[in-house]
Amino acid sequence: MNDEQLLRYSRQIMLPGLDLAGQEKLLAANVLIIGAGGLGCPAAMYLASSGIGQMTIADDDVVDLSNLQRQIAHHTSSLGLSKAASLKETLLQLNPEVGVTALAERLEGTILSMEITKADVVVDCSDNLKTRLEINKYCQQHKVPLVSGAAIRMEAQLSVFNFRESASPCYQCLYDEDSELSLSCSESGVIAPLVGIIGSMQSLEVIKLICSIGDSVSGRLLLLDAAIMQWREMALAQNPQCPICN
Repeated sequence: MNDEQLLRYSRQIMLPGLDLAGQEKLLAANVLIIGAGGLGCPAAMYLASSGIGQMTIADDDVVDLSNLQRQIAHHTSSLGLSKAASLKETLLQLNPEVGVTALAERLEGTILSMEITKADVVVDCSDNLKTRLEINKYCQQHKVPLVSGAAIRMEAQLSVFNFRESASPCYQCLYDEDSELSLSCSESGVIAPLVGIIGSMQSLEVIKLICSIGDSVSGRLLLLDAAIMQWREMALAQNPQCPICN
């Protein structure tokens, strides 16, 4: 690291357990973020400011006025632009040293699988069950850790599926193709700061995984009821009937 990097990341470098070695791991890491909306914006912004070396942002949507209530990387001047490109511009303003690839497309099938193989960690900030299940399938197949978050109305959840661990459950152990988990913000609404809370926590879990510090949320599901600001925690185990991890 040069002197400017040492200063930029000094508050992280001084942390016991992270220090110079951890910062070097962050600078060498490649993170795939799927979704550049309410969760993807804060997750990507904190990862960029923390010094993740390479990020790939994938989203096939464009910025519209209703997004600006919660998708904090986009601005009024971004209306009509690709969300992936808009987020990339914000990230480079935060930290021009970060390599950012913007993919203005919906990743699926072979392309999704290929992008996951390039990543050290995948961050699922998508907004539909079909995509979440496909991301989970390829992360499990390629043994790439997956950080999953979701938020709707005033409720949210967070979990980590660390497929480096042989006994790790997967997202499909919780929700399968027949699940009724199909709510969307456009239909049900969402309070703005909630996605910031969960997106920020996703970025924290990514950093912990890359630097091997602390205890990740792997094997646990955190559930937040923001109306009363109460967290619940559930232990997760592999579903013996899961078609993906069993």
